[in-house]
Amino acid sequence: MWYWLFKYVLLGPLLYLMGRPKIEGGENIPSNGPAILASNHQAVLDSFFLPLMVRRRITFLAKSEYFTGTGLKGGFQRWFFSSVGQVPIDRTGADAAQDALNAGVRVLDQGKLLGIYPEGTRSPDGRLYKGKTGMARLALETGVKVIPVAMVGTDKMNPIGSKMWRPAKITVRIGEPIDFSRFEGMGGNRFVERTVTDEVMYALMQLSGQEYVDIYAATVKNAAPTKTAATPKNAGAPKNAGEGDAGSASKAPTTPDADRLPDTQAG
Repeated sequence: MWYWLFKYVLLGPLLYLMGRPKIEGGENIPSNGPAILASNHQAVLDSFFLPLMVRRRITFLAKSEYFTGTGLKGGFQRWFFSSVGQVPIDRTGADAAQDALNAGVRVLDQGKLLGIYPEGTRSPDGRLYKGKTGMARLALETGVKVIPVAMVGTDKMNPIGSKMWRPAKITVRIGEPIDFSRFEGMGGNRFVERTVTDEVMYALMQLSGQEYVDIYAATVKNAAPTKTAATPKNAGAPKNAGEGDAGSASKAPTTPDADRLPDTQAG
């Protein structure tokens, strides 16, 4: 109940007023049945405007920290995310990747829409970063289609580090569903997972018009500012279907399964 109250009464009208949102390609969202919505991630508001503009309910895998906070803020976050039906996952344990995968599979098995941000965290500078393969694991495990989604303008309404929203024009672009049935039975193959992920990131790059950077966003966030190297526009763009992921091994995260976590709602 709270999901629809927030969408149509408590929060939706304010978002419409400040964002004047529009949706393009809404017909690509199926009227029923499971699907993975894979979106770029530029601002916290992505998780507000995407559900606002899609008629069907969307479930995100939310990091467990949103459900364990203390004090007034922690209590409000716990109530809010529980009320709108988000699914908490612990990203720190040894079994985090498998636990997140299991949670995503349960959502999709119920015929729901699952929202995922393949970059793993918000973009630190507005560019599109290398996708983690957790999304691919889910797609290969369940056989559901992946629908690329580009959020445009949320970073203008909710700039990095800003405390207040500011009026901006928001556009939600929905791409055509991508069917990965050609890889049936190949789940668990890291090369296939990377190919699937890169195909989705390529679609996101085309939809959003963002510059693509072939490193993880978390790497940039954790690095010292002086060590962050700029990448020319579209340099190292993700390979399209079947083109592989040459050279990615040297950039692999130090935690074995860190790259394979299905992304959560924020970062």
